[in-house]
Amino acid sequence: MTHQPRRKQPADLRSARWFGPADLRSFGHRSRAMQMGYSPEEWQGKPIIAIVNTWSDINPCHTHLRQRAEDVKRGILMAGGLPIELPAISVSESYVKPTTMMYRNMLAMETEELLRSHPIDGAVLMGGCDKTTPGLLLGATSMNIPAVFVPAGPMLRGNWGGKTLGSGSDSWKYWDELRAGKITEQDWLGVEAGIARSHGTCMTMGTASTMTAIAEAVGMVLPGGSSIPAADANHIRLCSESGRRVVEMVWEDLTPQRIQTREAFENAIAVAMAMGCSTNAIIHLIAMARRAGQEIGLDDFERYSRKVPVIGNVRPSGDKYLMEDFFYAGGIRALMGNITQHLHLDCVTCTGKTVGENIEGARVWNDDVIRTVDNPIYGEGSLAVLKGNLAPDGCVIKPAAMDQKFLKHSGPAFVFDDYPSMKKAVEDENYPFTPDSVLVLRNAGPQGGPGMPEWGMLPMPKKLLKMGLRDMLRLSDARMSGTSYGACVLHVAPESYIGGPLALLRTGDIVSIDVDARSIRMEVSDEELARRRAAWTPPPARYERGYGWMFSKHIQQANEGCDFDFLRTDFGAPVSEPVIY
Repeated sequence: MTHQPRRKQPADLRSARWFGPADLRSFGHRSRAMQMGYSPEEWQGKPIIAIVNTWSDINPCHTHLRQRAEDVKRGILMAGGLPIELPAISVSESYVKPTTMMYRNMLAMETEELLRSHPIDGAVLMGGCDKTTPGLLLGATSMNIPAVFVPAGPMLRGNWGGKTLGSGSDSWKYWDELRAGKITEQDWLGVEAGIARSHGTCMTMGTASTMTAIAEAVGMVLPGGSSIPAADANHIRLCSESGRRVVEMVWEDLTPQRIQTREAFENAIAVAMAMGCSTNAIIHLIAMARRAGQEIGLDDFERYSRKVPVIGNVRPSGDKYLMEDFFYAGGIRALMGNITQHLHLDCVTCTGKTVGENIEGARVWNDDVIRTVDNPIYGEGSLAVLKGNLAPDGCVIKPAAMDQKFLKHSGPAFVFDDYPSMKKAVEDENYPFTPDSVLVLRNAGPQGGPGMPEWGMLPMPKKLLKMGLRDMLRLSDARMSGTSYGACVLHVAPESYIGGPLALLRTGDIVSIDVDARSIRMEVSDEELARRRAAWTPPPARYERGYGWMFSKHIQQANEGCDFDFLRTDFGAPVSEPVIY
């Protein structure tokens, strides 16, 4: 049933508390607004809309958001609101070290406090680069004022030598070809120059496109908006439309927590599985759901993994297409139309209409790009959750994007405690790796990394590459880019840095996985593991001050969404509105 708006009156607006009273404090607010050139007619009785913009000069995914904010402002003004742009930390995936995952929660806190501390009635959230989507949504959900998310959009497809290039995926592919001696340095420079040729996020089904699809499936993006290419004129119109819509959402009091029900998050999981999503989806979606007060966990992903097949033929799970192709084939609305049996169609979205109403009439224009459930890319969902004595709280693998011979595998582990030593070993052609070896990196989790870097697609040993091999079983408590592929077991929980079982694994131990049985284990007796645990000592602290210290003290494990413990909805009483003296 369509959401029936409950209309606010001008006196009900949050901003009216700042500007409305006939007292000295509100005199100060009004006079300072006039100092900036605003007339009373521009704010009196009108919703004030924040545009939380993660544009920066060093975020190539968001290069266009400086101008797109002007398009959002145009829409807000058309609908009778007053736009106020508030810059937020950009969290550029390409440049931020040690990892953007360190700063997702910082963006979430900044977004929440920007909205809480200012005279804001609603918000348009502008992001798209991997951690900006969950970061912005986490903050807006906790603040819980009407909000719409505007995705940055994927970049145009890459090109080199007549070949279509996909960001990330083809970087790893051609890097291995260079290391194996199959392409030249000049070829590599051509790939470098051609793989990213417009503004926008990765155009493979990486974390960026995964998370914007999830944001739309949850109901926080206008219909079809999550897959519009960044360089397409449709994106400009999306920005203006989002500005117009959020003004109406304020009057309707249509808040994130009214949209983000448990059923909405189940829709998001179903869409993620069908899209061939990034493994990072699990961490971010769990955090987002729990901020909305919905207890979503690994078991929910496993349940949908068993019943929703991959139907989005987009790299790296698909074989050749990219997000531009996906959009022109019908985009997210068409994909959702092909999995309606797995969706809760009565969930209300930011349009005020239901999911079913939003996708009504959607068509697939290329049924090789967007398949049906009867003709999938992969017969189960994009991700599989494994458990066992190596990962009692779970770990994840991406079966659709790996050599299928490793779905059931046992082999001897080569264990490395840090990335530099692992990197040195894989470049050493005399190192005794075999095709059956299991390459293991630990101390790369939320606390150990620090920040759980995207190291999980461990580099193939050069020795094996020169043998013609392009995959092997790899294991870590790290994450990997959504554009990555291969038989990579990730997010091992608890992480090794805090004494999880991975900390007890030794080189030469046999590691076994069975994806169909959803199991992972090290073939070591409980008695031997007890002896090893008694001898284990924690690694030194990663940080002794500042944000890193706070992060280390309060970050939760991967299976809990890597949120800060003190930001949980059940941590304490709801925060009251700021006092305006």
